[in-house]
Amino acid sequence: MTPIDVLVVLLAAVGTFFGVVAAVGLLRLPDLYTRTHAASKSDTLGAMLTLAAVTIVFGGDVASLKTTFLLAFMFVTNPTAAHAIARAAYDQGIEPWTVGGSEGDTE
Repeated sequence: MTPIDVLVVLLAAVGTFFGVVAAVGLLRLPDLYTRTHAASKSDTLGAMLTLAAVTIVFGGDVASLKTTFLLAFMFVTNPTAAHAIARAAYDQGIEPWTVGGSEGDTE
């Protein structure tokens, strides 16, 4: 295995790890705001690391350039979309979860 192969496998593995962390965060966290945070941070990092691995695999091809543009696009749009969703929820009056929970919470 060459050092480039090791780098690609490492980037893909770490990217997959952060993708799984984002999925677990969406399932386990208690409210929209914390779920949005998990999705915007972990999912963006996981996708960017995985796309970086794909870019390295493609080498100097046109597909590598397209993947780099996709990487930059996701870097800007994922956190922006998460912020827009959280802002819309705040404007609609959705209250954040607190330690005590809400009255209908059974935990």
